[in-house]
Amino acid sequence: MEDSITIVLDDRDLLSGVCGANDGNLRLIEGSLGGRIAARGNEIRLEGAGEAGVRRFKSMIDNLIAAVKEGDDPSPEYVKALVGNFILPGKAGKDPGEALPEETAPLGENGAVQAEGMADAVIRIPQGFNRVFPRSRNQAAYVLGMRSCDISFGIGPAGTGKTFLAIAESLRLVLSKKMRKLVLTRPVVEAGENLGFLPGDLAQKISPYLRPLYDAMESLVSFETIRRMEETRAIEIAPLAYMRGRSLNDCVVVLDEAQNTTKEQMKMFLTRIGQGARAVITGDITQIDLPRRIDSGLLHAASLLSGVEGIHFSFLHTADVVRNPLVKKIIEAYERETKS
Repeated sequence: MEDSITIVLDDRDLLSGVCGANDGNLRLIEGSLGGRIAARGNEIRLEGAGEAGVRRFKSMIDNLIAAVKEGDDPSPEYVKALVGNFILPGKAGKDPGEALPEETAPLGENGAVQAEGMADAVIRIPQGFNRVFPRSRNQAAYVLGMRSCDISFGIGPAGTGKTFLAIAESLRLVLSKKMRKLVLTRPVVEAGENLGFLPGDLAQKISPYLRPLYDAMESLVSFETIRRMEETRAIEIAPLAYMRGRSLNDCVVVLDEAQNTTKEQMKMFLTRIGQGARAVITGDITQIDLPRRIDSGLLHAASLLSGVEGIHFSFLHTADVVRNPLVKKIIEAYERETKS
């Protein structure tokens, strides 16, 4: 195979969708290949990228063409996912929200994601603003773990998408009517500060602790959708301390900041999961606010339940950080200090 290729598109509208505004999609792809991409007429040509670059370029353009033909307008986030080789040719036409059959689930040994399964980790939320794409293989494994197991853990440092992806997948399940409601819970532990008395009813008192979960929801669906879900009780706020004695059926439950649960709280929470329910537990074991680190229910669960069938653990790392690039550098600096 030569180190250049010309792809001819059917019409100019298709070309416009594939290339993006001011050829922005092509510039993102070009930066990942090292060659030069030019669009003229109804043709897109790549030169100087080598044989491997040509194969990868063709796969990405084929995927963009399929997406545009579906009626999508590929966003920069979509193209960045392509550049990371997280969406493969021929996958754009498949509903990424559908769980894979168990025998074809793309989770390899130790939860690694096989290349052919990366596209299946895309989250399409009914009434959502955009599709949600995992930015790394670890994030893809996390999403696929949520779909394949009734209980899944996402453990990693700040900015790795633990809460965002958990909320995105939970909204998909509820808004597509696969689950009855979304239950949000967190341990009420203050991060090194004494906030004192909080006014209002129970929902108002717990609201500040759940704000990060609402931030994630508000970036995924409209305020009207969230308000309608609250009015129909499709969203429920449930302080962890009030979960004892409940049996949660046909719902998806997100326990955030789980590193601040005690061992007893974690056991209590996990044994609330009823028929047809899913639970997603997220936490950052580098930010435990309990008086004693060894009391963390998340640490205990990770060591105790890692071999239990039906429970999935995803471990995210500094390389998976998707916030401001400075966040990754900050985490690395703190890790170096801890090791020294």
